[in-house]
Order: sequence, then structure tokens, then C-alpha cells
Amino acid sequence: MQKELDRSEVTLITPDVPMSADIHGGRAKCLQRLIRLNMPVPKTVALPFRTVHRIAAGGVPDTGAILAHFGPQPLLSVRPSSQDPDWGGPGAILNIGMCDVRHAQLCDEIGERAATSLYLRFIQSFATHVARLDDEMFTLPDTPDHEALALALRTYEEEADEPFPQDVGRQLADVLRSMARAWEGTTARILRKAKGAPEDAGLGLVVQQMVLGVGPGDSGSGVIQFVDPLTGERQVTGRYLSQSQGRDALAAGSEALYLTRDPRGPSLEELCPEPFAELVACGERARARLREEMQIEFTLHGGRLAILDAIRVNRGSRAKVRIAVELAEDGIISPEEAVMRVDPQALSELLHRQVAPGAARDVITRGIAASPGAARGRIVFSATDAQASASRGEDCILVRRETTPEDIRGMHAAVGVLTVRGGVTSHAAVIGRGLGLPCVVGASDLRLDRKAKRLVAPDGRRFAEGETITVDGTTGEVLAGAPVMVEAALDGAFQQLLDWADAARDIGVRANADTPADAQTARNFRAEGIGLCRTEHMFFEAERLSVMREMIFADTGEDRAAVLERLLPMQRGDFAELFEIMAGSPVCIRLFDPPLHEFLPSDRQGMRSLADVLDLPLSDVEARVEALEEYNPMLGMRGVRLGVTVPEIYEMQARAIFEATIAASKRGAKVVPEIMIPLVSAMREVELVKTRIDAVAVNVYNETGADFAYKLGVMVETPRAALRAGDIAPHCQFLSFGTNDLTQMTYGLSRDDAGRFMSAYVKARVFPEDPFHTLDIDGVGELLTMGAERARDSVPGITLSICGEHGGSRSAIAFSRAIGLDYVSCSPFRVPAARLSAAQLAIADRQIGDGLEVG
Repeated sequence: MQKELDRSEVTLITPDVPMSADIHGGRAKCLQRLIRLNMPVPKTVALPFRTVHRIAAGGVPDTGAILAHFGPQPLLSVRPSSQDPDWGGPGAILNIGMCDVRHAQLCDEIGERAATSLYLRFIQSFATHVARLDDEMFTLPDTPDHEALALALRTYEEEADEPFPQDVGRQLADVLRSMARAWEGTTARILRKAKGAPEDAGLGLVVQQMVLGVGPGDSGSGVIQFVDPLTGERQVTGRYLSQSQGRDALAAGSEALYLTRDPRGPSLEELCPEPFAELVACGERARARLREEMQIEFTLHGGRLAILDAIRVNRGSRAKVRIAVELAEDGIISPEEAVMRVDPQALSELLHRQVAPGAARDVITRGIAASPGAARGRIVFSATDAQASASRGEDCILVRRETTPEDIRGMHAAVGVLTVRGGVTSHAAVIGRGLGLPCVVGASDLRLDRKAKRLVAPDGRRFAEGETITVDGTTGEVLAGAPVMVEAALDGAFQQLLDWADAARDIGVRANADTPADAQTARNFRAEGIGLCRTEHMFFEAERLSVMREMIFADTGEDRAAVLERLLPMQRGDFAELFEIMAGSPVCIRLFDPPLHEFLPSDRQGMRSLADVLDLPLSDVEARVEALEEYNPMLGMRGVRLGVTVPEIYEMQARAIFEATIAASKRGAKVVPEIMIPLVSAMREVELVKTRIDAVAVNVYNETGADFAYKLGVMVETPRAALRAGDIAPHCQFLSFGTNDLTQMTYGLSRDDAGRFMSAYVKARVFPEDPFHTLDIDGVGELLTMGAERARDSVPGITLSICGEHGGSRSAIAFSRAIGLDYVSCSPFRVPAARLSAAQLAIADRQIGDGLEVG
């Protein structure tokens, strides 16, 4: 026999009754707060999580205990009250208690049309959401009259095999049972989990007396909020539906009114000034006391205001920032709390154009969201075509199977990038984030037909060169056509929030910047310097590329040095511009890293053109290209290995850095460049390169007489370098962990190819997350911890950092703080989010230390 639930589990909400969001849910607790603020909230009772869980398991609701609070023949609503409003819940059921007798009473009180409309709406809601009948059988009629009501009652009886229930206790019990079971259902659990709710998240229910908002005098219902939900600007927005019978203009039915005075039509402010003023006062009181911008649901009945509910205003990224800052500036919350209230992802979204919320999305396919923001443009399939498109003033999307360093010119010219292969640390992803270029990679369901110059979608649709598509690097979606976009929006609130964040954080944030444009972006976003300048990206301009190719084909060290003399002034100019832009902030320059074959053509036509330029037989060019080919070039002749075997490259770069340092120091703040050796795995490599760089420094000093300083460091991106950090540290002044390659080598995974199967691995729980997207704390993190400890045991004051793409992620920043790194470095457009994440982590640690609740 089913056991009736304990009466003590039905709580009338009063100002003083014990009420907790952890027990009764957020809506119940919010209603109590509104009551405490002397707002006119209708009588409400709350059922706690445990009661609702028992009802879902078959327990019988004690409707008598609930109804005892409302008097005879009440009209009620039931609403969900989950612990976090973002977790959702079943929809509210209104007008419980409507029956034939109550309908007849309301016909006398508010008119037959209004009473019949209420009854029909309740029948429809009860039939579809409680009795689970076919919703097509219960569409609302255009004219709510006696015949329509009779038809609805007859249809319910035919479909449910019983008359429509007339007892309010029966109706209420069925509603409570239906909502409880809906919360416990599989679909609801999956949806909650996707929103971050725990598996055992509970649901409370609130039962509230209805205030109809229909009848004589000023009557109606609406919602009001006091900020624009997109911008966060202070203004009254919302809607109000007048259902007054007292005004001739509205006697036939209902009419939507503007809330504030408006030349386009009547407004609530004009027609009902006293209730409107009371609403505004309630909003101000809620903002000050609840410390939040609230949306208030209300009704008017005969000119009397009733507040039914209040929820936090649903807001866009721009509004999130502005609301938090203005609450702090008004003294309602502290600056630290404002910092804690904004999701770092919201800052990233503000830096880029986005597809407008609610815009129609014709999804072609989905890939990996590699660089945030959205861009639309014509499809092009080569860097040359992208440059041509840009020269005509036409936006284009560069579509490649996968990008290479030679595509950088095209990426600069395009407004977005789409690749079929690749992961979050692939070439396209890394460069896209650095340029602030929306990028989707790993869209492996697309078929790229380069000969026909078209894309073939998974559903068979074909998109030819020149057709318009949109890439959404925030969601990973590729869209057909050009949906409505919203522009990037940075304002004073954005800067103020980050000023407060900088005051709170305890770890440095630098930017990875390869060009003067990148450096200026980093400067604009207030990075504390450049943590990684990848110099190879400076070599792919047409003029420089041809010189690099000449150098590759030189036969002796003297010949290579002679060719590199022509690159020297170009490199010197690059570095001088970086130093001037950063105005004395540290600049860490990674010496040349990629294998030389990346600078040579791979197709026969390209080799033929190169043979013409170099005045060499085609066979010689083909032989040199073949000689430089490697089975696994990412583990081959690159990085420090080139510096040891082809030392002229590093010597030229070192001279360029030193001469630029002297020039920039004369024009502005003193510059102390940081020179970083890539791909080190042995102490002896550092010794060899350091000896040559020091010799170049002596030569430059002897030639110029100018005194300058520099720092030499190592990029730790091989497991052996992490393990032998204690040996390497005495030969340098800093170590920076390059987590992209370190992850690749630790896992034995190609970061460019892993995207093809990584989603399957994550779904199979082989890895909890893509290790190129989220730093692997257990494996790669252990190498970082060991490397940091051994380096500091050997050289206590050595500077340590992360400069891989992980450096901008919250988890990597938390880990870096935990092991005592000095700074993180990430793409320029990730700097604001990294600054905010670092601040939130520091504030949270202090709150835990002070015994405060982290929120």
C-alpha cells in the first residue's frame, strides 16, 4: 500500500520559516527573499527535494496538507524549483482547480469569454503534460466559447477513458506526480548533466495561489526587467498583456502594451502609473538586496500588483560583464565578486564577431572549435586565391585539407579558416588563435574535391568555389550562407573588470606573438610581455621565402652565411618593431624551429619554378627536396638540431636580435631580449648553441661599442628535457614548457592527425579529454612538475613558464599556480580570458583560506 507523505514536508513560505536552496530549490528560496522584501507575493507552499523524489517513486502527495493553506475552491499553479535555475525542470502548470463549478463562478466574476479561455488552457495543459495525451487533439480554438469547451471536455473523456477530473485535490496530485516523474526521467537527466548538474540533483516544487490578471479594472500580466539582456544597459524592458474589461478599447479581449511611455502606443506607465512605479521600486529593491539584476513576473488584478516570481535576468556575454561591473561600482557587490561572476568564455566572445543569438543556422557539418568567433565569406581553396580575394575587397574563407606554414599569407588575407584535418593544436588552430581568426578544424565529414574546386557535405550538398559559407569557431559549426552576425563589443566595463582581475591575480600572463600585428594585439590586451615569438613565421613572405630557399641550396657554411646576410636586415627590422611595440616589456624569441623541407615546394610545378629562379637543373632541385624529406619531420631535423648542424641560421638571428636591441633601447625603454632554444633534449645542445650566441654578442659589442643584456633560455618540449631539467638549468636563465610538443611526444600522438580519432577516444573514455585541448595533469603534468622541481633544485631563482596553447586554459593556469610557475603565455586573443581565470583562481584560494564560500 502506498504511504502518504509526511505533512511536515509541506512548508508555507513565510519570512522566517527555515528555507534553503539546497533543500527546497532556488525558486522557493527566492520567493522567500521577495516576501522578506515586502513584495506582494501570493501565498505559496514549498515541497522539498526529498518529498518530490518520493512522489516520483510512487508516494502519494498529501494534497490535503497543501490545500489547507489556500481555502475553498482555490486556483493554483505549480512551478519547478531546482537548486540551480540553469538546470531547468518541467514546465509550470497553471490554473489548477478549474472545473465546471469554478468556471461558472468565474463567468459571473470576469466574464464568460475570459473564464472559458482559462478553463480551455488548463484542459490543454493538463491533457498534454499530465495525462500525456496527443497535443494535436487539444489545440486552442480561435473563439473560446461554450461549444469549444464542451468539445474539449468530450475529447478528453474519449482519449483518457474517463471524464476530466473535477476535484482540485485529484488535479493537484496528478500534476505533482507528473512533474516529479518528468524530473527523474532519462531525457531530463541527460539534459541536466549537459548543463553541469550532478546525477542526483534534486527538484523542489512550489504551489502558489493564482492571481488571474483578468477582470474589471486594470488587469493583466507580464514580465519586467531593468537592463537590456544583450548590452546590460539600464533600461526597462519586457512585455505586458492587458486583459482589462473596464476599458472599451480592450473589452473584446487582450492587448499587448509597452511598459514605458512610447509614442507607438499605450503603455503600462501611462495607464497604470501607481502599479508601474511599485514595480520599478520592487526592481530596485531586488537589485540592492538580492545583489542581482532580476526579471520579475507579475500580474495586475483590479489595479493591485502581485509578484509571482523573480529570476536572474538571462544575459548575453556583453551584459554579463556590464552588469557585474555596475553592481560593483554601485557598491552592491565587491570588485572581487564582480570578477568571480563573469565566465572567462564570455570575455573571449566579446573579442570576436558572433552568429547572432536566435539566427537561423543551416549546418553543413561540425568540426572542432579551434579559434572563437564567426566569419562569413566566399570559399577559396588556396592562399593565392585568398590574397586575390582580399585585394578585391571580398571576404573569403580559406578551405584546406590542412594548413602549412606556407598558407600563412592566405590566412592573413582570409576572414576565417576551415580545415578537413587537424586538432586544437594543429597549425591552422594555433595561427588562427594568434590572428584572432575564426577557425574550424577537423571537419572530417567534409570531402574536399580540389580538382573540381568544391566541397561536398555529408548530406551530399555541393559548395563550389565562390559560394558563401560561415565558420563558427566558437561552436565548431560550418554553416551555409550568411546568418545575421553581432559585432565584437569592448567597452569601459570590459577594461574595468580586467583591471580588478589584474589586481587580484598572482601569476603573470604573456602572449604568443609572431608579428608586429600580433604584438600590438597583445599590447592592447595588456599582456605582460611576449612569452613566445615563433620566428619561422617571419620567413614566409615572398621575398624572404626566396632567400630561405637559396640558403637551403647553398653548399657550404660560408655560402649559407652569405645568403643569410640578406635576411639579416629584415629580421632586425622585425625584432626592432616588436621591441618598440612592447615598450620595454619582456619579449621571448624562439629561434628557428621547423624542418627546412617546409620552405620547399612539394609539387612538380613548384619545383620547376624554383629551378628557374635558382638557375639550377630541375633534377638538382628534386634531389635536394628528396634529400630533406623525412619519415617523421616533427621528430627529425628541426629546432636545436638545425642550430647545431646549420649554425649560420641561429647566428644570423642572434645578431639581428642584438642589433635590434641596441636600436630599440636608444629610442625608448631599455630592452632585455629573451632568446629561447627550441626542442632541446640534452645539456650539450644548450652548451653548443650558447657558446655561438655568446660569441655573436661579443662581436656585436665590439663592432658597436653598445652595451646590452640578454637572457638565454630553453623551450622544454621533449620528455627528456623535462627529466634532465636539473642539468640544463645551470646553462640558462629560464625554462618555458612547450606543452604542444611535450604532449605530442609524451603520448606518441601527432597533434595534426589526432583529431581524426580523438572524439572516438574521448567517447570511449580512453582519455577524459583531448590532451591537446586540456592539459593532461596526470601524465604531461607530472613531467612539468618534475622539470620545475629539478630546475629549481639546481637553480633556485630560475624563471619557469608555460608557452604552449594550453597556457590560456583555466585548468593549465590552475596547475601552473600549483607548481609555482611564474607566468603562462597564450595567443593574444586568449589573454583577457587568461587574466580573468588567473584572478578567479587566486580569489577562490583566498576565500578558501579565509573560510568563505566560493561563489
